[in-house]
Amino acid sequence: MAALTVNLYYKGSNGSARRFAQEMMDGGIVARIRAEKGNLRYQYFTSLEDSETVLLIDSWSDQEALDRHHATPMMQEIATLRDKYDLHMEVERYRGDGDDDHDANFIRK
Repeated sequence: MAALTVNLYYKGSNGSARRFAQEMMDGGIVARIRAEKGNLRYQYFTSLEDSETVLLIDSWSDQEALDRHHATPMMQEIATLRDKYDLHMEVERYRGDGDDDHDANFIRK
């Protein structure tokens, strides 16, 4: 099966999306997610164009791993924090094609 990546754009106001991401990290939720079987990446980024948006890149080995994650009690913790910071989300989903070398000629390492 191909890996699955979900980009979640957390949008708030007055720095709430950044505070949410910081609390996720400081509270240990991010570390717990990264330790879950099948998690490949769980990392936050800030936008240079929109200071009120934080991007989460959330990658899993397959849909089953993501489904297991969604079934954990941790999801309620995350939902509670999203409500606390009054965040709204946009979501994009991508599946890896298994061809990691496809763009190798265009990437400077």
